[in-house]
Amino acid sequence: MDLAYLKAHPSHLSAFLTHQRIRETPVSGGSICVAQRLTLEDGASVFAKTLKDPPEGFFAAEAAGLRWLRDARAVAVPEVLAELPDLLALEWIEPSPPTAANAERFGRELADLHRFEPPSSFGAGWNGYIGRVPLDNTRVDTAWGEWFAEFRLAPYLSRLSGDDARLVERAKERISDGVFGGAEPPARIHGDLWPGNVVWAADRAWLVDPAAHAGHRETDLAFLALFGGAPHLDRILAAYREVAPLADGWRERVAAHQLHLMLVHVELFGDAYRDQVVALARKLS
Repeated sequence: MDLAYLKAHPSHLSAFLTHQRIRETPVSGGSICVAQRLTLEDGASVFAKTLKDPPEGFFAAEAAGLRWLRDARAVAVPEVLAELPDLLALEWIEPSPPTAANAERFGRELADLHRFEPPSSFGAGWNGYIGRVPLDNTRVDTAWGEWFAEFRLAPYLSRLSGDDARLVERAKERISDGVFGGAEPPARIHGDLWPGNVVWAADRAWLVDPAAHAGHRETDLAFLALFGGAPHLDRILAAYREVAPLADGWRERVAAHQLHLMLVHVELFGDAYRDQVVALARKLS
């Protein structure tokens, strides 16, 4: 199997892997899926991720998001080569250390993505996943705060209790009331843009593992600041703002956006992230 054959016959990939006709090399791929570099007969490399007994539509949702982001032709997004129920194969990205120049390019390209053909409503034409957690992308013609509170916060509150639950509920209500959303229109966003979902190559940064939907553009920027922050984050933000200025007070709204991803982490990984959820909610109270 060479790259041209794979593109023409993506459904054959599982059979070739089963019969060991492709060299497989484990690579880092996060905590959810098993990731490998596949080396084809023509020497081409492919990134493949698998998940045993995945939820229904798991890789289909990711593939839809990748294609949707890639269609904007703004920021680099790998081509989907094969989409199967338990496997997703993508164009290989050769990693390279991040540079300030690439960070600035990434900031400009991310701004271009967010400005591309603004969707008419928040949500998406498919339901997705963030990790293994379902992500309700119901399209609703409403303000961002109401949509975000209902579809990005409310589904993930069940693991909280007592004072913690009440504190986060108050934060959710304030977001729903529009205190932190403003009048920002829907934008085409990655939706899970923590620094680990940016792959740095020699000439630019690439987006991977999206939870793509029409959302608030500041969500992507807020997620980039999590877990120590993306490399050269100040350069990314400065270049972004040159292309697409942010409304006043955007720094004060960061906690509102980050609350969603931290709630998802509590859902996925347990109480280790509860303190971070509570700290964010206090900033919003």
